[in-house]
Amino acid sequence: MVVPHHPVGARLARHRLAGELADVVPPALLADLIAVLAELVGNAVRHARPLPGGVIRVAWHLRPSAEGALIQLRVTDGGASTGPRIRTASLDAADGRGLHIVAGLATRWGVERDGMGQRVWAEFDPVPAPRPDLVPAR
Repeated sequence: MVVPHHPVGARLARHRLAGELADVVPPALLADLIAVLAELVGNAVRHARPLPGGVIRVAWHLRPSAEGALIQLRVTDGGASTGPRIRTASLDAADGRGLHIVAGLATRWGVERDGMGQRVWAEFDPVPAPRPDLVPAR
């Protein structure tokens, strides 16, 4: 789908993703997908140039397997002078945590560049790997 290179683009993408996958994936996974997609589109709006026509391209793909569906989210924009990277934000910083959220919720993520811009993607395995770095709250 194509959304405007504007904050409303993230809302449009979230609603479309939720509508298409609500009956396909468990609610907790859908919440993670929506959060990650919102971060990726928001980052594209804040930090990257639009594609021709003032837009961002958003896509998701489900690849069935015996364990469930591997899901990949992709956000394509016109690129920026520097690529997306995880950075350290101070405790009182208003931003700088988006890719930490992406890295924490997705199984893996990355960036691909070509002559037209860049694509940031995040994948979610059907059976999440154990996270020894996360300790349940008591």
